[in-house]
Amino acid sequence: QVQLVESGGGLVHPGGSLRLSCAASGFTFSSYMMNWYRQAPGKERELVAAIAPAGRITNYADSVKGRFSISRDNAKNTVYLQMNGLKPEDTAVYYCHAPRLPVYWGQGTQVTVSS
Repeated sequence: QVQLVESGGGLVHPGGSLRLSCAASGFTFSSYMMNWYRQAPGKERELVAAIAPAGRITNYADSVKGRFSISRDNAKNTVYLQMNGLKPEDTAVYYCHAPRLPVYWGQGTQVTVSS
């Protein structure tokens, strides 16, 4: 069955960096667009970044442009989110998601940016 397992979150100071990973299984990963979402306490889930199946096309929310970078390794069925210049407002649970498989979500990984 479809599984999405996020990892790499943690506590980081403002200005710091983290690299999130999402290991996917149960579907033909290389054929699917992949997204990263985040959800902060009391807020709706927000689309952060998206990457096309071959990895050549990416899109970002305005709030993370120039700081975050999405990439993928189709040989490893893994999508990444490199986060630089982290701010307290980036604090959230981060999820990966395949829009063509709408009901499947992982457990997420907590990112906390605090001094």
